[in-house]
Amino acid sequence: MKNDKIDRRVFALQSSALACGLLLSNDPVSLAEERGLTEKRLVQLGLNALARAPELNYFADGHRGAAMISAHLMCVDNQLGDLAAGRIAELFDLNWAPSKLCKPFPESDLVPDATEQVGKALAEGRGVLREVGHDAIFAMHAIKGFRMLPEFATRERVEGVCNLIRAIKPWRDVAPDDNVDPPPFTDEAAASKFILAEASDAIDRFVGFGQGFAGHMLTFGQALVELAAMGDVEWAESCRIAFRKYVTVTRQGPQPGDRKIADHQPNNLRPKDSEYWKKRGDKSLGIGHVFKYPYAYYNLLARANDAELAADFDAKAYHLF
Repeated sequence: MKNDKIDRRVFALQSSALACGLLLSNDPVSLAEERGLTEKRLVQLGLNALARAPELNYFADGHRGAAMISAHLMCVDNQLGDLAAGRIAELFDLNWAPSKLCKPFPESDLVPDATEQVGKALAEGRGVLREVGHDAIFAMHAIKGFRMLPEFATRERVEGVCNLIRAIKPWRDVAPDDNVDPPPFTDEAAASKFILAEASDAIDRFVGFGQGFAGHMLTFGQALVELAAMGDVEWAESCRIAFRKYVTVTRQGPQPGDRKIADHQPNNLRPKDSEYWKKRGDKSLGIGHVFKYPYAYYNLLARANDAELAADFDAKAYHLF
């Protein structure tokens, strides 16, 4: 292609082509169309994985399912170039796509209220902080995925996703600090700025202890903003108390006995750069934070629309990426 930018259709077709072991030609769209390949393949695989995760390792495999959907959205929303998108698709094909986790489900009747069932399962949490907010993170990805691919909202998948959300266990469920008062999640700009500021402060607090708290501030917070943006305000706000608890825990910083983890070395490469993905090893996906963190990060930056905040955060973003 003459233009290094890709749209939603081209990215989905490219990732499908890679899945079948095809080398991208100069015209990936025509090549994919000749082979009858499917759009939004990573979303399909992600929904399969989210639904099957409770049968396997609910927490780690739930991460993997959400990561595949995050990867598709990151490539689309940020118009990543062909090289970056192709490498991302290749990484999934080298790791998770061929596994039992991503295998198709049998065809069955569709569930017309699939997203409502997922939202209600999330709201059952009733303000309890559950494993760093992954009930909200997984629910948002599933709801978004089912809306993108309503033909995938089959009974087995919907039940599997709801079982996954209900499997997330309570974690550090402390009383929220009265001073932790995020803006309404419907106020995209203000809520996104709040989340980014908390994540930035968490990076500074947890230097030398890993950046899971900062990364999950991004993913948990972005999930709630995204739910509200999709019109699911009630489900987003049902998690407000849990999110306030997470901010409260994060503001406390490292605790005695917390494991020290070596920091990333300063690096100017970011996930929007094709070179970033080129340099990642074939087996460097972990459980998917490498996709979930940057998707949430770039999504929040776009909603915040604050150049100064973006510059300040980018200067330390290597800690996360």
